[in-house]
Amino acid sequence: MKALQIAATGMAAQQMRVDVVANNLANMSTTGFNARRADFADLHYQQLARPGSITASDGTMLPTGVQLGLGVRPSAVSVVLAQGSLTQTGGDLDIAIEGHGYLEVTMPGGGSAFTRDGALKRTGDGLIVNSEGYPIAPGITIPSDARALAINGNGEVYAYFADRVEPELLGQLALTGFTNEKGLEAIGSNLFLETEASGPALQSAPGENGLGTVRQGYLEESSVDAVREVTDLIKAQRGYELNAKVITAADQMLSATTQVR
Repeated sequence: MKALQIAATGMAAQQMRVDVVANNLANMSTTGFNARRADFADLHYQQLARPGSITASDGTMLPTGVQLGLGVRPSAVSVVLAQGSLTQTGGDLDIAIEGHGYLEVTMPGGGSAFTRDGALKRTGDGLIVNSEGYPIAPGITIPSDARALAINGNGEVYAYFADRVEPELLGQLALTGFTNEKGLEAIGSNLFLETEASGPALQSAPGENGLGTVRQGYLEESSVDAVREVTDLIKAQRGYELNAKVITAADQMLSATTQVR
């Protein structure tokens, strides 16, 4: 009886679905977070009678055959790319990306990671970093005597000083795009790594080559839809219960078989 193994794969699939929903709900307040979705595919089939098999000497063929499915497997946990709503913070180093693109972060080992979390900070030396303290590329340092900062939509960072009328251009933030954003590898802390699936990082100024623009004083909220996630949670729970009932039914059938005398 294959029902036990088939139902077990169904329960494991629904458990993974619940895990994905739980992670989405846990990150409802995570800046720049995009919800994940679990995708599944059916397992290979046992061909008891192949479609098109000859059943008689006159060439009669089976129109459908007998193909017994053996369960389900996870095929992907993909990112649902969506623009989160922007919330105003008023912070001079809070920026939201409107449209496609990621900020590039220089990791301690010298490699690059990418993020949409625009809650930037400054170090004691004035270097602009992310919340983990990793420098934002290209490196921009804010002078200690700057009294205010302004970042325009193109990512240009200007500093205002008490003894000058005109602001000083400190540098320009860059955005990075990918051919397949869903192929990025998430490593936590709102950071992603480039992979073969994502394609190479393509860096440009904000507003160019299909990339979005930046807005100072705002942060991008999580794109998680709580109503949809709770609905998916209920569906997964019911699916798990139904697969458990199949196991119960199969067990009762096997029990009846063992009691035959």
